[in-house]
Amino acid sequence: MTGAQIMIFPHIQVEKYVGEIKGGLRPTMKITIMGVIYPTPKSFSVALLCDPKDDHTTRDIGLLLVVSFSEKSIVRNSQIGGKWGKEEKTIPYFPFTAEDSFKMELLCEHQQIRILLDGRQLLSFSHRVQPVQRMTVLQISGDFKLTKVA
Repeated sequence: MTGAQIMIFPHIQVEKYVGEIKGGLRPTMKITIMGVIYPTPKSFSVALLCDPKDDHTTRDIGLLLVVSFSEKSIVRNSQIGGKWGKEEKTIPYFPFTAEDSFKMELLCEHQQIRILLDGRQLLSFSHRVQPVQRMTVLQISGDFKLTKVA
């Protein structure tokens, strides 16, 4: 048989990672996330979640960072007591490219979380959840292959 071959690509699995931050987030702590972006990415997110308070079913979100490839945006926000705060969207440039690898570092400081990409300062997010030790879970999901979390 000659002619064109039809290739069917298997459905790409969306990456999802949930890990405990032992003892909670604290100043001087660094979280490193490394991965390779899928060929046709839509978005991915990184979230720092709090332990549910008392018997609340909704847990506070200390930081939700959403990278959108269609909008070329990196949106940051937090949710406290079931209410979303003010979105932060300002970025100096959009650093992500399909099929590229990246190293993202979340550096916890006393007043903010600084986000570095491939060793360069990208943006920062002021703490809205106090104390920061309440953030005990790291959740990552979206259109990239996770290669390392440390």
